[in-house]
Amino acid sequence: MPLKLGLPKGSLQDATIQLFARAGFNVYVNARSYFPIIDDPEIECLLIRAQEMARYVSDGVLDAGLTGQDWIAEHELGDGTTGVLTRIADLIYAKQSFGKVRWVLAAPEDSAIRSAADLDGKTIATELVRVTRAYFAQRGVTVNVEFSWGATEVKPPVLADAIVEATETGSTLRANRLRILDTVMESNTQLIANHTALADTWKRTKLDNIALLLKAAIEAHGRVGLMLNVRRADLDGVLALLPALQRPTISALSDDQWVAVNTIIEERTARDLIPRLKGAKAQGIVEYPLNKIVL
Repeated sequence: MPLKLGLPKGSLQDATIQLFARAGFNVYVNARSYFPIIDDPEIECLLIRAQEMARYVSDGVLDAGLTGQDWIAEHELGDGTTGVLTRIADLIYAKQSFGKVRWVLAAPEDSAIRSAADLDGKTIATELVRVTRAYFAQRGVTVNVEFSWGATEVKPPVLADAIVEATETGSTLRANRLRILDTVMESNTQLIANHTALADTWKRTKLDNIALLLKAAIEAHGRVGLMLNVRRADLDGVLALLPALQRPTISALSDDQWVAVNTIIEERTARDLIPRLKGAKAQGIVEYPLNKIVL
């Protein structure tokens, strides 16, 4: 029986499909279908909104899925099912970057609101209703939390006094003249599964393998491999220039006066590093892309 895997539809969809491609899984999406095709016969995919993923995995409709820590928390606060879902892997990537998303409390720049305490008796608009209510309850602040169907950042001050909204860069909030007051929670994508799926040895192994490859693809992001040849007499000078993931690999060549050096570097450093390596008498310098790094 194939593994039933939920992929997030919406803002994370393209980033997730790109991540799977780097991990070695090609996913093909038809705009008219919620059932993407994946080039692994052992997996069946279903596109589900990230907000609903935890519920369908928890209920057993799906064996596993990818969704944010934010929506997992929202689900568990709603029906008390903490512990039903297991986090298989933290996958730190988002819509625009390989980083975490922040859910922030924000209010108009020109308002007198400076902290959560200033919102007592006020109205907050957000998609993350349960988490927001818990945030204010922990601070003893009484607020009216309303669900927002979208365009949340345009609601203050007419439709709400403040908002709780997800942001990666804060640019949309600044464009709408909103001031960030506090971080309600940080979130990143997680691969989750239910206990029934994990009790199946084959499915557990399959999920562990998928997690390994996805994490390896994230580790490789922004990095490249570098290999070069250098005389043994000049090796110390070359090694002094090389940053490395751990340590460079040094291999003997047919001419015992020469060695080959192989390492991993940040891609952004390559354009400055390669001319310096050439100046240190390295030869045959090759930069090559990386799809996965398994740590």
